[in-house]
Amino acid sequence: MEYRPLGQTDTKVSVVGLGTMTWGEQNSEQDAFAQMDYALDHGVNFFDTAELYAIPPRAETQGRTEEIIGKWLAARGTRGRIVLASKIAGPGPEWIPHIRGGRTVFDAANLHAAVEASLRRLQTDYIDLYQLHWPERDTNFFGRLGYDAHEPDDFTPVRETLEALQSLIEAGKIRHFGLSNETPWGVMSFLHVAEQYDLPRVVSVQNPYSLLNRSYEVGLAEISLREHCGLIAYSPLGFGVLSGKYLDGQQPAGARLTRWPDYARYSSAESVAATREYVELARRHDLDPAQMALAWCHSRPFLTSTLIGATNMDQLASNIASAELVLPPAVVEGIEAIHGRIPNPSP
Repeated sequence: MEYRPLGQTDTKVSVVGLGTMTWGEQNSEQDAFAQMDYALDHGVNFFDTAELYAIPPRAETQGRTEEIIGKWLAARGTRGRIVLASKIAGPGPEWIPHIRGGRTVFDAANLHAAVEASLRRLQTDYIDLYQLHWPERDTNFFGRLGYDAHEPDDFTPVRETLEALQSLIEAGKIRHFGLSNETPWGVMSFLHVAEQYDLPRVVSVQNPYSLLNRSYEVGLAEISLREHCGLIAYSPLGFGVLSGKYLDGQQPAGARLTRWPDYARYSSAESVAATREYVELARRHDLDPAQMALAWCHSRPFLTSTLIGATNMDQLASNIASAELVLPPAVVEGIEAIHGRIPNPSP
């Protein structure tokens, strides 16, 4: 397993990170314990969660994923071996009213409340990486295209957010902070204010990145490299689509898109066409399609870690094994050719 630095810190995380959002919904506590045991035994030291989880978000399951991780940490005594990441939810009055009334802004009161609640559920004294799950301001994330600036801007000033995060760092409750679902403007705003007022620097950006969505490469990749805040890639398999298991109308029992077909971000006609070509390319070279897609992410110079999510142990083992795969030049050329024909079908 390869380990990469988290920003400019001394913390190193495995190039394969363990995503957890299915625990407490698709996966049981027993499943989650087995996944964490296996991942840690195979070199994965980076676990990522959020106060929002499990997914899909429901009041009945909110915080359950963190609770499961907390029980595992208490039972196994492995806290010191794990780089643990969590997130505060952004605003969502229409779909997450159960989290602080849905108005989860990034001021001191909300940040402190969210961190304290996560620490209780996780049964730990500190979170290594604390992330803002999506921007408080009205901007592009979760696949939204087009942009119309709304004036006046009504969101917590970046300086106020950074000062609140600094107080949490000074109290020892979090060690570093990162952004998620962010834009180039957002990342640079946090970096600029941090430099201007000697406040904590963002160490990572957790955004979607996969063969179906390489939009991070425009603007954000340069920021990641020049400013030392690497990508933590989520949905590297596009909700499992890039494995090829949904092609030709297949609906595997228990799979995410079988249970929740409204999660259609990676299921457009263009996405299906691109997926078919990527799967065929992998098979021509005797590669597992999912492992090829993950190995592509690992190979990017701006990437810190790729978050895998699995609902069974076979998937987990295969995904972790992708860390050892180096793609031959012919495969890389084939990927670029497909991307040239069908670029970013699932932004």
